[in-house]
Amino acid sequence: MANSTSANLKLTVQATGENSGTWGQITNTNLLILEQAIGGYSAITVNATTGATLTYSNGALSNGKDAVIKLTGTITGNIDVVIPDSVEKTYIVENGTSGAFTVTFKTSSGTGVTWGSTDKGTKMVYSDGTNVVDTAFTDLSSDITPQLSGILDTNGNDIIVDDAGAIEDDSNNPYIRFQKTASAVNYFDVTNQATGSAPEVAAVGSDTNIDFNLTPKGIGRVTLNGNGKIQGLAEKVNVNGTYTSNINIDTNTQAVQLDTAAATANFTVNLRGDGSNSLDASMDTGESITVAYISKQNATAYYNTTVQVDGSTVTPVWQGGSAPTGGNSTSNDVYTYTAIKTAASTFTVLAAQTQFA
Repeated sequence: MANSTSANLKLTVQATGENSGTWGQITNTNLLILEQAIGGYSAITVNATTGATLTYSNGALSNGKDAVIKLTGTITGNIDVVIPDSVEKTYIVENGTSGAFTVTFKTSSGTGVTWGSTDKGTKMVYSDGTNVVDTAFTDLSSDITPQLSGILDTNGNDIIVDDAGAIEDDSNNPYIRFQKTASAVNYFDVTNQATGSAPEVAAVGSDTNIDFNLTPKGIGRVTLNGNGKIQGLAEKVNVNGTYTSNINIDTNTQAVQLDTAAATANFTVNLRGDGSNSLDASMDTGESITVAYISKQNATAYYNTTVQVDGSTVTPVWQGGSAPTGGNSTSNDVYTYTAIKTAASTFTVLAAQTQFA
């Protein structure tokens, strides 16, 4: 009976009575092949455009039988590294190539495992005789809770967070939750600084000009603890084209109201949070808010006769010591109101009328 060859490592299987005088050498080669499969290492220089086909010779040491394979060389296109069909074996494969192209480790006829164009990592894979499969042992699985014993270094790679994913405290309460926008192009850069310079959170992205939104919940406010410095400021203006003698200034959504329709009667100005929230609920005791109302006047002028907070009439403290007794013809009369909350449902209102003609 003649010698045969094993299916996976291509060892020489000696038949009884064969190889007189040479069986020892054949056995030694088989042992070396086993050693290669268990602990062997090869650095394979791939072709820049065609990759490589690993050798798998019968009864001989071959680079396709090594346990660990490092792929090297500069690639200029997507390449394949091919092992034979019908071989069942595990590999540790490191993509040590240069060049921003994909590398696929596969069987001759089947599918394989692909390294992305920027992935220069290491994978543990296996061939089931038809395809090469990623064990994913080098990935963190979603069904376990890994514990870090040291600093997490991403090695220049990004961290991907699913929509509505969060960074949580040790009681599983969110510190920060991330919300996804489809096809997002704008985002934040967070930059630390050396001594004497302030760290920065900046809006960046592909748009040339983009706002930076800080949105409190409900009627809550954004609080700056400490002194502030503003290099530029735009205030929200509500432009109203229909005159009414009862004007609501919604302090939660506007700083200025401009009436482009001329006044036809004296008017009441009511300061409130908005249509659903009172000014009292929108402010804390010890806070103030300042708004402006611009009233267009024709030849017959009218003026603000009543000031209210949340629908209740208050007596303002008027600039100059007395309330206005009329409007200013053919002008824009600007009224400013500063409401100071001194206690629950208690306000001091400072008011002024200024003519702009």
